[in-house]
Amino acid sequence: MEQIKELRLAVLIDADNIPYANVKGMMEEIAKYGTPTFKRIYGDWTKPTLTGWKSVLLQNAITPVQQYSYTIGKNSSDSALIIDAMDILYTGRVDGFCIVSSDSDFTRLATRLREAGMQVYGIGEKKTPAPFISACNKFIYIEILKKRDKPDSKPPVSKKTSRSRIKKSPQIAAPASTVAAVDEDLQKLISDSINDLGDEDGWVYLGVLGNLILKKKPDFDPRNYGYKKLIDLIKEIKEIDIDERETGKNNISHFYVKTK
Repeated sequence: MEQIKELRLAVLIDADNIPYANVKGMMEEIAKYGTPTFKRIYGDWTKPTLTGWKSVLLQNAITPVQQYSYTIGKNSSDSALIIDAMDILYTGRVDGFCIVSSDSDFTRLATRLREAGMQVYGIGEKKTPAPFISACNKFIYIEILKKRDKPDSKPPVSKKTSRSRIKKSPQIAAPASTVAAVDEDLQKLISDSINDLGDEDGWVYLGVLGNLILKKKPDFDPRNYGYKKLIDLIKEIKEIDIDERETGKNNISHFYVKTK
C-alpha cells in the first residue's frame, strides 16, 4: 500500500499581530496539513502586552525568539522572522511553511517560499490584507477556529432577509459567527469553476472542484460561511445539481456536481 508523505512544516508566528487566545486551535488546524518541525514565535518579550503568551508557549512547545524594538513604532520582529524563514529554507529540512500573522509585510516572503517549491499556509485575522492572502497556497482565518468546539449547524436564514434578497439574487445569509456570506461573487466563483472542469456532460468531481477554487481564492474555506464541508455549502446553492455515486468500496460515496 502506497504511503502518503506527510509535510514537514516550519511554523513561524508574529506575536505582535496575532492574539494568543486561540493558539491551541491554530496548532490543531496546522496538524491537518503536516507535522510542525520548527515552532517559533517572534516578538519583543520585554513588552507587557505580550505577557499573555507565556503559558500558551509552554503548553504548545513553541520557542520564543527575542527581538528588541530598535525604534519606536517599528516592528523589528518581522525581519527576524523573515531571516529565520530563509535560513530554514536553505537547510532543506522542511516541505512547507505556516506563517501566522495578519501583516502584509510577509507577502514577499510567502511568494519567495513558493518560488522555491514550498507549500505556504497563512493564518491570520479577517483584517489581513489581500496581497498576503493571495501569496499563500491556503489562508485560514483565525475567526473560524475560535468556534471549532461548537457543534456544526445549518446557518439560519431569516424570513425577512431571504424574501427580499431572493428576488434580486440567490444570496444565502451567514450566521454571526462566520466571517463571510455566500453572495453572488462566491456563487459565480463556484459555478465558473464547475464549468471550467466539467466533462462533456458538465459533471465534475467535488474534490477536484475544491482544489481549483482554492487556487483561485486561497482564503476559501466552507467554514468561513458556516459549513463544515464543501458539499454542505453547495447543497444550499439552488443553481447546482449534485450526484452522489457509490464507489463500491466500504460504503464510500463520491459527489459530483454540475451547473443547471
